[in-house]
Amino acid sequence: MAASPALASSAPPSPAHICPFAQACSYLDWAARELKLDPGWVAILSTPRKVVTVAIPVRLDNGHIQVLAGHRVQHCNVLGPYKGGIRYHPAVTLEEVSALAMLMTWKCALMGIPYGGAKGGIPIDPRRYSVSELERITRRYTSELIKDIGPAEDIPAPDMGTSAREMAWMMDTYSMNVGHAVPGVVTGKPLSIGGSRGRELATGRGVMITVREALARHGGSLAGATVLIQGFGNVGGAAASLLHQAGAKIVAVSGSSGGLYNPKGLDIPALKAHMKEQGGRMAGFPQAEPISNADLLVQKADVLIPAALENQITEANAHQIQARIVAEAANGPTTLAADRILESRGIQVLPDVLTNAGGVVVSYLEWVQGLSYVFWDEERVYQEMEGLMVRAFERVVQEAERRQVSLRLAAYTLGVGRVAQALQDRGLYP
Repeated sequence: MAASPALASSAPPSPAHICPFAQACSYLDWAARELKLDPGWVAILSTPRKVVTVAIPVRLDNGHIQVLAGHRVQHCNVLGPYKGGIRYHPAVTLEEVSALAMLMTWKCALMGIPYGGAKGGIPIDPRRYSVSELERITRRYTSELIKDIGPAEDIPAPDMGTSAREMAWMMDTYSMNVGHAVPGVVTGKPLSIGGSRGRELATGRGVMITVREALARHGGSLAGATVLIQGFGNVGGAAASLLHQAGAKIVAVSGSSGGLYNPKGLDIPALKAHMKEQGGRMAGFPQAEPISNADLLVQKADVLIPAALENQITEANAHQIQARIVAEAANGPTTLAADRILESRGIQVLPDVLTNAGGVVVSYLEWVQGLSYVFWDEERVYQEMEGLMVRAFERVVQEAERRQVSLRLAAYTLGVGRVAQALQDRGLYP
């Protein structure tokens, strides 16, 4: 994969024509200009260390054989082993996975945890496969990557379309190949085989903590704050529950089956119970109006949380956003051009590398527990996570004030700067 032109001074391409990896490189270049990094170091950081695509032949339940493509991109391991999720989604591409791997590098560096970035994925809709088919797909994918993953090499985790179930299959496949149980090879696995308490809600809890700190910085609180949430999956759903418990008013949510709006606030526990009864569908929930994903984004509220896919806020709709704070629970939901529009309008953006870092923080804590074979209670996990998230938020705010830049650029200068410094200190081999 070609490296991004180092320190490019021109504006980023239009979102309609930009690929995810090119956009990720634009963010890197943006931070590199602020840091005045040498173009040679930027060229290294613009290029993934390893890009792997494997064939995954699988026998379906009907006896037919299908061959899938599985990707794993390892961006940079200068700070420690690679870390990143495994995504099962029809839109998975090598470019997307490469961009997310780079994003994970900066996220881990920003949070101060000893990982480099990685990401993996298979372009499938997991809802179209049986459980037995998904197990065969996951196990073959793991076996094809067996030399590229491990507790000191690359530690996968759940992502969109995967869960603790897939991580259990990955751990078992790896362990069977090496001849003994290796709980540290993946994170986000079930408690019964070395998972961590608090992992399931970790990313959503991190979103809640970041929003809470941002509101408090402006003299506000979660109690009574109005919130819009685009995306009601693992992250958006967890954030909605935790914010609702803290007293926030969730006025709109949306998912793949549509959305709901109630300016007086939605009853989140009742909505989740309704969706469980209706097979995941929101339709028919009382005391709420239907709303589309696009319309949700432009409603008036204190906080907008895009928790779905990337590139949801673009030049086309950035001028219509009415929330005072945009908290990026998804990876890359705001394009760089849209980010500049929001900043010019006085809308504060809490960047993804900070806001959704709760998942990798608790994954790190799970990895530590797995390596030591000493497991913590939920209270300690939340305490450790809270400390890491709050300290990272404070570092970003201080950096933004020191450099007189946005929170996003501050977060990137901290993340990119730490990796670049480590790279320079370690030097080039040979």
